[in-house]
Amino acid sequence: MILLDFSQTMIGSFMAMGKGSIVVEEDLLRHTVLNSIRQYKHQFRHVDHGGFVICCDSPKNWRKQSFPEYKANRKKRRETDSTDWTSLFEFLHQMIADLREYFPYKVMRVEGAEADDIIAVLTQEEMKNPTTIISSDKDFIQLQKYEGVQQWSPLTKSFVKGNPEESLWEKLIKGDVGDGVPNILSSDDTLVTEGKRQRPVSKKKMELWKTDRSDWNEDMKRNFNRNEMMVDLEKTPESIRINIINQFREQVPPHGRLLEYFTEKRLKNLMEHLDEF
Repeated sequence: MILLDFSQTMIGSFMAMGKGSIVVEEDLLRHTVLNSIRQYKHQFRHVDHGGFVICCDSPKNWRKQSFPEYKANRKKRRETDSTDWTSLFEFLHQMIADLREYFPYKVMRVEGAEADDIIAVLTQEEMKNPTTIISSDKDFIQLQKYEGVQQWSPLTKSFVKGNPEESLWEKLIKGDVGDGVPNILSSDDTLVTEGKRQRPVSKKKMELWKTDRSDWNEDMKRNFNRNEMMVDLEKTPESIRINIINQFREQVPPHGRLLEYFTEKRLKNLMEHLDEF
């Protein structure tokens, strides 16, 4: 089974167009994204026994509702740079609709879920199949504890390696700065409030806390639970987990419409590789 982190693929393709792109050139971006999908499908065809699954973020997700500071800094940065993010995300949603209507893949977007949740749940549920996760996000290292799971990074063009237990433990203690999740010594708003700094966590303490947490106060315990909810991919709410499994089992991809789509969008170069999709 191949699980593609679609939002990252789309944004990565946009950034790779280079020259500090700020305008969404839809035809070029469509070609770039679809060609990436073709390349991944072809590259990992030997593990495609469980299907090629495109995993998408829901516009609203449960982590943001549970922890308002989650990814808040990303939104701030996008408001101040010159990229036309509104057009980019509108095009992303249109691409998801097109993929669902014309392409022979399961395209998963579940209300309240991030692509991370979909990838994690399907990895756990479909363990009978070898699984390749296509994403540069190191959060997925924790899923390598399951047999047959590997991760390919489109950014480095290499497999992502790591110790699943160590990777998760580090994020539980240190949080995830990129997602706005502070370490367990710091309050919720630390990474979004100007002038605030995290209290440092030493490697010695991190190692000690694996077996002895007798010095933890109530704030640390509470912050650990916060981080566990945000970064442990086994903590997806059960209702969302069930919806992911149900959608995966019930969704029937269309067949025989690729030529129609490529003709309509004038994707002449890709049409020559129709059999690779």
